[in-house]
Amino acid sequence: MNKTVVEVAEMTLPMLPLRGLVLFPKMKLHFDIGRKKSAKAIEAAMNADQVIFIVTQKNINCIDPKRNDVYSVGVVAKVVQIIRQPDDTVRVIVEGIRRASVENIVNTSSYMSAAVKSISVPPTEETSYDIAVIRSAKDIFERYLMFSPKPPAELLYKLSFINTTEELAYFIAANCSLSYEIKQEILETDDPTQRLEQLIDYLTQEVYILSVQEDIAKRAKERIDESQREYFLREQLKVIESEIGVEDDDYAETENLREKVLELHLSEENEKTLLKECDRLERMPYGSQEATVMRTYIETCLELPWNTSTQEKIDILSARKTLDENHYGLKKVKENILENLAIRKLSPDIKGQILCLVGPPGVGKTSIAQSVAQAINRKCQRIALGGVKDESEIRGHRRTYIASMPGRIINAIKAAGVNNPVLVLDEIDKLGNDYKGDPTSALLEVLDSEQNNKFYDHYIDMPFDLSKVMFITTANDQSMIPAPLLDRMDVITLDSYTREEKFYIAKEHLIPKQMKNCRITKKMFKIADEAIYMLIDGYTREAGVRSLERRIIELLRKAAIMFVEGEAKSLTVTPKKLEKLIGPIKYKTEKAQKSSEVGIVTGLAWTSVGGETLPIEVAVMNGTGKIELTGSLGDVMQESAKAAVTCIRTMSDKLEIEEDFYKKYDIHIHAPEGAVPKDGPSAGITMATAVASALTQRPVKPNIAMTGEITLRGKVLPIGGLKEKSMAAYRFGVDTVIFPEDNKSDISEIDEQVKNSINFVPVSSISQVLSLALENTKRGESAKTANEQ
Repeated sequence: MNKTVVEVAEMTLPMLPLRGLVLFPKMKLHFDIGRKKSAKAIEAAMNADQVIFIVTQKNINCIDPKRNDVYSVGVVAKVVQIIRQPDDTVRVIVEGIRRASVENIVNTSSYMSAAVKSISVPPTEETSYDIAVIRSAKDIFERYLMFSPKPPAELLYKLSFINTTEELAYFIAANCSLSYEIKQEILETDDPTQRLEQLIDYLTQEVYILSVQEDIAKRAKERIDESQREYFLREQLKVIESEIGVEDDDYAETENLREKVLELHLSEENEKTLLKECDRLERMPYGSQEATVMRTYIETCLELPWNTSTQEKIDILSARKTLDENHYGLKKVKENILENLAIRKLSPDIKGQILCLVGPPGVGKTSIAQSVAQAINRKCQRIALGGVKDESEIRGHRRTYIASMPGRIINAIKAAGVNNPVLVLDEIDKLGNDYKGDPTSALLEVLDSEQNNKFYDHYIDMPFDLSKVMFITTANDQSMIPAPLLDRMDVITLDSYTREEKFYIAKEHLIPKQMKNCRITKKMFKIADEAIYMLIDGYTREAGVRSLERRIIELLRKAAIMFVEGEAKSLTVTPKKLEKLIGPIKYKTEKAQKSSEVGIVTGLAWTSVGGETLPIEVAVMNGTGKIELTGSLGDVMQESAKAAVTCIRTMSDKLEIEEDFYKKYDIHIHAPEGAVPKDGPSAGITMATAVASALTQRPVKPNIAMTGEITLRGKVLPIGGLKEKSMAAYRFGVDTVIFPEDNKSDISEIDEQVKNSINFVPVSSISQVLSLALENTKRGESAKTANEQ
């Protein structure tokens, strides 16, 4: 039976939006206030007649709700009590008076207020249908309370005195664990009987779910009781077998494990932990899954070299000889390593010697680390860290997981069999991280000499001393190593091999090594020095020698098939034969120009695979003053080009260039091999010289190369990679290299053969560069002078 709804006059009240709660008329509700606007609304209500409008938010995550964020029906309520908590929160108790609908919301900076109209239903006499609905609602609510853990006793007592559909609906809805959306739906229903019918439907469904849930919990408890019963029976069986004299192999095994633990002479804490695990193993049924896990754990701990060390023998002369035999060149690197070993010899107990070898691929980082171990008579283990993303790879897995195991550090110690090996942490710059943790952070403890004397592996779960371990890490890119980790290491940089170093390595090491592997004798196979140089320059482009070794193997394969098929009994590889054997040259090596050219200057660049020449071309054309930059130039190089043009512009009087050239001419700067990306500031003086040559028409002298950063005032700033750049100039055939004066200290690192072949000229300003690089006469004038003569 539908009842008439009556709305009374509109009134404006402070409004308090609730998140996840619904207040009903004649019901009390207590909640905590966290938002400042809500606290201000309570204060406004207390300053008036303690009446406030309570409404529920549609989205509980909304911090500052607007009109569309709250439901249209709420409850006019009275603030009964305010309790201020010690943590500065406010607890409020309110009592609902009547329902009301929202007409308008005013959202001020201090609090929200709402214009509302009260909704009331005139009381009518209860029909027999209403009475039947009331009884059904009470019955289902009582059944619902049976599933509730310890419901308040006064709840059923109050329920017995409620005899109206409206009051009963509010009472039941307020005391049920229904979602706030369902409660809001009940609040918005105008007909009390219909409201109660909705509640009966929801409670019937809830009672069914709770009964199924209780049945599931009961069956789970029965299964647990059955497993406990099986455990007690197994324990009784063990006692019976012991009484009748059955041989207990399990007991003998645990006694054997105890003896091994005592023989290790561990620290009191570790020994106590392992003996406790042996006691637990003894009490477990033989063959059970947990017993197998525990047995594996104890055996793993016993296999660790807790107190086993190798006697370190540091002989600097012997170490130097070992490093020289295994590695050609790398003088600076070897000296740095030998200095560290010398300190270790003088102070054996020193801590914190963690070396990090940084360099391009193939230059011998890993092998030199292994040579260090050989030189000081220590065992060596390599740990590959490339692509490791899980922290458990370093710290191990906890024993709670199936198939858990120690981390890579403990496994390497176990494999070495001693507690003072050399551990090579390879490719430390290629560590990753994901939701399983950050292995880089786990390495902070491993590589910290103040902490690693008590390293905790999750699987071992006991402190293990790593302070005696010598750690050597390797990386390709130093910038990819996190700063806290880099701070714990002494970085040694390995540069790329020079052309001469590659030649010596190939001739003295790689070719004899691969000939031995292929069982080819020196009488059967020979290779000319020119052919080795051709292999290095024309068939490889790398910092190390890996590709070079592959080309040598390819040559030996060609020779092997000739020997096997009887085509020849011996082979001497010359440059002419090289192309026939392994195909045409892949990398063309350009040579320095022999004649003077206008606007073309040879620059020098550093790459990860060594030095390269970088020719710069400049063309000047009639135009409107545009500067065009091409050749895949990076941002830094583009800025350097603009700085070079500005620098030349400031020198226009001195160079006898038209003052308004920047208005009349377009300048196009190009770096050939446009598909290859180029960047960096070291081509600054090269571009400035090319621009000056193009504008003055003075040719650039042949056989000159240069490198250096330029400023707007014409100063030449230092650059990096001079050793590699000089080697590129040597290959290119230039006889003069112009370089920054601040790089004079780097000359000592340059190969002697290069220093003897090239004249290195230090400069500090662009004026010096131009006087060295440019001809004194313009192109037209020099031709005219030659004709007159």
